Amino acid sequence: MSAHSESGKLKSVFIKKAAAAFIDEAHVSKHWEALNYLGKPVIEKALEEYEAFEKILKDNGAEVLYFPQEDSVNMDSIYCRDAAIATSKGMIICNMGKAGRVNEPVVQQHAFEANGIPVLGMITAPGTLEGGDVAWLDEKTLAVGHTYRTNEEGIRQLTAFVSPLGVTVISVPMPHYKGPSDVFHLMSVLSPVDSNLAVVYSPLIPIVFRNELIARGYELVEVPDAEFDSMGCNVLALSPRVCLMVKGNPITKDRLEKAGCKVIEYEGEEISVKGGGGPTCLTRPLMRD
Repeated sequence: MSAHSESGKLKSVFIKKAAAAFIDEAHVSKHWEALNYLGKPVIEKALEEYEAFEKILKDNGAEVLYFPQEDSVNMDSIYCRDAAIATSKGMIICNMGKAGRVNEPVVQQHAFEANGIPVLGMITAPGTLEGGDVAWLDEKTLAVGHTYRTNEEGIRQLTAFVSPLGVTVISVPMPHYKGPSDVFHLMSVLSPVDSNLAVVYSPLIPIVFRNELIARGYELVEVPDAEFDSMGCNVLALSPRVCLMVKGNPITKDRLEKAGCKVIEYEGEEISVKGGGGPTCLTRPLMRD
């Protein structure tokens, strides 16, 4: 088993249940606009969506662990990938680039320690790093988006933690796109779903990095313009070429199936689309086969 994979069979994963993140109507009403959600989540529907999402993870064999409800964080904590990175020697605790999420990493750290999971290191100011900007291309190669959420110093600190593990870090300078307030990570435009297959939105991928993927033998499943905002590029591999994605992206789904993938869909209007976080964002994978 390894933590250095985005597409091996998912064995263990942390999640933050919608009930623990959204809490109640008052909490949602207080936070959704300041966190730049596209619309106010309907909490009853969000809980139903999340229950179905969680069941898919369990039905596909993953051991599911839970981040607790915690008063110091807000509803964005449902997107639990962002606050930590898993490595073979323990977790790297991030330092969030989004001001409204600064308390999430330490809350996750306490959960890891309570479950006997070691911590390899912590990203500290002035470095910022978010897990949505980090993707394993293979066991020894970690791609990191240089974005408004992940800065050069954060990438330097991450590199110092993983280099002793024999890991090479590829820094990917990402475009401005919609600016600092938008949820735009490397994994907004890249989802590896097998060791040689990735879902991509090429218009926002730097040419040098796209060429790097091709040189490494990746076949690219291209997401059309019409399905980018609906999370077509945010695809979680439950195992190689077994893909979980938000319902409502039929072109991308068809292209994945033509590439030999099994595609499982979930309703995600409330828990994914409104907050800009698909299935990769909703999960903090620990180990894969």
